[in-house]
Amino acid sequence: MFVKTGDNVVVIAGDSKGTQGVVKKALPRENKVIVEGVNVVKKHSKPSNTQPQGGIADVEKAISATNVKVVKKSSDKEDK
Repeated sequence: MFVKTGDNVVVIAGDSKGTQGVVKKALPRENKVIVEGVNVVKKHSKPSNTQPQGGIADVEKAISATNVKVVKKSSDKEDK
């Protein structure tokens, strides 16, 4: 897999096309990545002891690694 956690990527296909973000998590077995601020969905939660009223939370879902392109590796250092 060519994308690693911490890489800066741009989305090249899908609803979030053109959006840049940082890879939060790479899932190589599924060939997917979770990118910060991309593919955000609403997740409803049932009432529990910790959240008596339940609620709606924004959750970032995984997208295919083939839909992203590395902009700049996180390990690269800028030239002076």
